[in-house]
Amino acid sequence: MMRISLRRVRLPLVHEFRTSSHAKRFLEHILVTFETADGAEGWGEIASPSGPFYAAETVDSCWAVSRDFLAPLVARTQWDHPAELAAAMSRVRGNHFARAGFDVAAWSLFAGRSGVPLSQALGGTRSRAEAGVSLGIESTVDELLTQVSARVAEGYRRIKLKIAPEWDVLPVREVRSAFPDVLVHVDANGAYEITDTPVFEELDALGLLMIEQPFAPRDLLAHVSLQRRISTPICLDESVEEVADLGTALTLGACRILNIKVSRMGGLTPAVRAHDLARSADVPVWCGGMHEFGIGRAANVALSSLPGFTLPSDVSGSDKYYARDVTTHPIVCTDGYVDVPSSPGLGWEPDLAFIESQTVDRVTVT
Repeated sequence: MMRISLRRVRLPLVHEFRTSSHAKRFLEHILVTFETADGAEGWGEIASPSGPFYAAETVDSCWAVSRDFLAPLVARTQWDHPAELAAAMSRVRGNHFARAGFDVAAWSLFAGRSGVPLSQALGGTRSRAEAGVSLGIESTVDELLTQVSARVAEGYRRIKLKIAPEWDVLPVREVRSAFPDVLVHVDANGAYEITDTPVFEELDALGLLMIEQPFAPRDLLAHVSLQRRISTPICLDESVEEVADLGTALTLGACRILNIKVSRMGGLTPAVRAHDLARSADVPVWCGGMHEFGIGRAANVALSSLPGFTLPSDVSGSDKYYARDVTTHPIVCTDGYVDVPSSPGLGWEPDLAFIESQTVDRVTVT
């Protein structure tokens, strides 16, 4: 017998975040809790965007699918290992963000009951995760340089810059000029067309770590064409929702680096499989983020401990995004690293009182 609770939780961002498609000042995510008859708990987070710009799913769509389909399905499914639950949830097509919250809750419960850290349950080998940080589009180049300077001073080991048409070569060149020794990469979130190749040829000369998702998710052939024309590695994000997508991309030669996002791929189970496939193909990976609250961020830290994560991941400290997080202690980045917990389960405890104070809707399924 398992009780599943869904909570819609709203937190303000400490700094507005803008991408090529939208801006946001606060986030609503859905926290998923598994409670068993013997009192054990597992926590997960559905970190979907509020609008259908990054992906088709939204908070509202995830709420409906989770409440009406996933929670009832999970409540009646018998499973011993999270992979078994992931297989049962595959009956629900797509809806990766929603499924991810349930998958992470299953891994959290499994690791806690097994008495091991989540990282160990996943096969992780590192005691700390190298951290990068993602910066949005600012109103001016000077404001962007101020943000980069602050993050570099905090010790972050890689800076990701969001770009969009008319906000690309100039701001990136200025950042590269001001911080020549810092790892910098750019992320377009699919905002460009193949006719914009000259923009990427200019960026190619700036010594970037990678160019992430220049074209639309399904336009793999455009990524193949661009990768053949530039030396900077192309990294795919939105293009890889399923492990099979990664296999196609690797066969075509559409990328040389992979961003693995737990939310985008439907949870830790497929994320580990993507890591294993990329590693077998000698493709380096890093863990991307969706501005997760502390629950989802803890899952990202655990995943980043796996051996194939050889590039800095988006596991920045909670204070980069939130004045107060949903865990009793915030996730902290020190000198560019986040420590991987050694305690059983997620490693960070949910702050129940604070979570309840920020909850805007709730439902329980048994």
